[in-house]
Amino acid sequence: MKIKLLFELYWSFFKIGGLTFGGGLTMLPMLEHELVGKRQWISEEELLDCYAIGQCTPGIIAVNTATFVGFKKAGVPGGIFATLGMISPSVLIITIVANFLRFFMDNEIFIHAMMGVRGVVCALLMNTVINLGKKSLKSIIAWIIAIAIFVLAILTKLPTIILVLMAATTGVIINAIKSKKEKEAVENE
Repeated sequence: MKIKLLFELYWSFFKIGGLTFGGGLTMLPMLEHELVGKRQWISEEELLDCYAIGQCTPGIIAVNTATFVGFKKAGVPGGIFATLGMISPSVLIITIVANFLRFFMDNEIFIHAMMGVRGVVCALLMNTVINLGKKSLKSIIAWIIAIAIFVLAILTKLPTIILVLMAATTGVIINAIKSKKEKEAVENE
């Protein structure tokens, strides 16, 4: 049974790693489909948590997310198999492309195809942001934090980790204040 799960982890992340172009954010729809919808290995909230942690830790977001999910499902071997599944397609594709890329770099059809891929990646990113926003921003406070961090991201050159920590700290403080007020209200009754 454990061997079967390890193979399933490898194959699921192999498909995600091999069929997604554009980096970590573009993988979110596939991660959600495969891990939450199809396999039901984690919930949407857990996926968002894994993804957020993956952004805060050193390394590639997609690989970090694969490692976290694999570890959650099958411990250290699961983390290793999921990670290998995620990186195997890239290693294979890069090896093949590196050998043939010089023949295509001046090809007009290839250049236009790459522009088309960029457009699709932008559309997928926008779709992912909208879907994540619908699922994550469930209160006015969450919206205010999201908008404030978005504005800071645009107007400053603060590192992503600082923005994430600022948002998390703000959320913790607001939640603590809210909990304290609720507790005081119950005690006053």
